[in-house]
Amino acid sequence: MQAVILAAGRGKRMGNLTTVTTKPMLKIKGKPILEHKLNALPKKIKEIIFIVGYRSTDIISYFKRYFGGRRIIYVFQTNLNGTGGALHLAKSILKDKFLVMMGDDLYHKKDLNNLLKHDLAILGYEVDDPSSFGVIKMNQKKHMVDVIEKPKNMKKALANAGVYMLNMNFFEYELVSVGKGEFGLPQTMAKMAVDHKIKVEKAKFWHPIGNPEDLKKAESVLHKFV
Repeated sequence: MQAVILAAGRGKRMGNLTTVTTKPMLKIKGKPILEHKLNALPKKIKEIIFIVGYRSTDIISYFKRYFGGRRIIYVFQTNLNGTGGALHLAKSILKDKFLVMMGDDLYHKKDLNNLLKHDLAILGYEVDDPSSFGVIKMNQKKHMVDVIEKPKNMKKALANAGVYMLNMNFFEYELVSVGKGEFGLPQTMAKMAVDHKIKVEKAKFWHPIGNPEDLKKAESVLHKFV
């Protein structure tokens, strides 16, 4: 099985930290964020597709063509046109069903394994204040209905953790624009959910890394993801 990791962006909110390397290569306890992500991937994942852009050589020189017994393929995203646009770049090398994840968050192996049980799924994490996240709307059968971006006046909700189990049916749908020349992957999945059942899996652990404080906190919570 394949996994696509979206790692093309710079991560401007990290400030000066990303002037010398790309955000997914920032280190937590001596190892890049990306390496921790690869260590969390289920054994069924045999091939990794990195979507790279900013300072791509930092990633390529570290992981090369094989890493931890897995084959590594690199796809270059020169036009940063969103998560949906990034995934479309890998269309020609994807097969059957595949895992898609962001390049700069920490996930638990058990949560990723749960996603692999489905043909189509999205990972959510319960947060007390969802105003900074995309929120997953689902029906009584825990199937995805929609994604609401950064809702106001909403209390505890299931935030989109940025991990998806997809198959080739995804590419049958026109990408949904989210503005500024970008196309959203979860927004396109919401369109797909009209015709397909997309299971919502609730994550036990998730640590998004959006700023230097999140990176520092990752040092103290990393043990939860091992």
